[in-house]
Amino acid sequence: MSKKVMVAALTALSIQSIAAHAQQSAASYPTKPLRFVVGLAPGGATDIVARLIGQKLTEALGHTVIVDNRAGAAGSIAGAIVAKATPDGYTLHVVSSSFAINPSLHDLPFDTLKDFAPISLIAQAPFLLVTTPSLRVESVKDLIARAKAKPSTMHFSSGGYGGSGHLAGELFKRMAGIQVDHVAFRGGSPSVQAVIAGQVHMTFSAIVAGLQYWKAGRLRAHGVTSAKRSKAAPELPTIAEAGVAGYQVLTWYGILAPARTPREIVTKLSGAVSKIVSSPEIEQKFLNDGAEPVGSTPEEFRRHLVDEIARIEKLAKEIGLKAGKK
Repeated sequence: MSKKVMVAALTALSIQSIAAHAQQSAASYPTKPLRFVVGLAPGGATDIVARLIGQKLTEALGHTVIVDNRAGAAGSIAGAIVAKATPDGYTLHVVSSSFAINPSLHDLPFDTLKDFAPISLIAQAPFLLVTTPSLRVESVKDLIARAKAKPSTMHFSSGGYGGSGHLAGELFKRMAGIQVDHVAFRGGSPSVQAVIAGQVHMTFSAIVAGLQYWKAGRLRAHGVTSAKRSKAAPELPTIAEAGVAGYQVLTWYGILAPARTPREIVTKLSGAVSKIVSSPEIEQKFLNDGAEPVGSTPEEFRRHLVDEIARIEKLAKEIGLKAGKK
């Protein structure tokens, strides 16, 4: 047997061995707890979604799913942890639409598409435009009039520079013709708490997190950012209905694994997540919170990411958001 033939034979055996090991690992997966890494603070919408899905995935897989919040650096700390993790299906990344925004605005320590294996979309939802009660505005038109009367004296918060909430606020400013200064926080929950405390005038809260504070009277809600009214709060108009024609912004949530995670494990996780979000219990839970359950194949989620990254890059240029900001 020639040296070339021997090398080729050994290579083929090695590939077969790796494939057989991957299949065996996938068949017995999981055998220990899983970790959901979330790049935002506890209490925000992404954290709420992660804990809801984590609880149900624990029941489905028979092993605990632990939520690990690693806020900071526009989510890139959490992203780097997952991108560098062993691709064995035990370290996963629960993300929001900010994940597709970051490549347009930040130098990231990972490649948003190449370093991750998409598993499934979970849900999509509008934002809720809320103000601190002390501002005493009653509607979107009232808010815009107040901002125009005193330019640059009002502030809006978000869960971080370049996040989906920030983008929603910047687009609102541009389309409403107002100047409201941005204040970034380390996550959606601190951002909303700042409005409740009266430290900031307004924010675009993920509806999953913001509804509870509006219903408790701790915030004033003025509209949703979707094209249609939310079933969770049908009395609230859309921002477009309320005076900013054409305005629409949605956020979404999904799960990723490190690149090179065995296909069998990705498929198993995707099927489990899709089954969870399509169950009547979880579907109703999302609808009650103003979100719409989605579920998807890994291929569908990848196409969604590619399209979102391209769309956000174009939008960021149009509204003047610049890369390299903090």
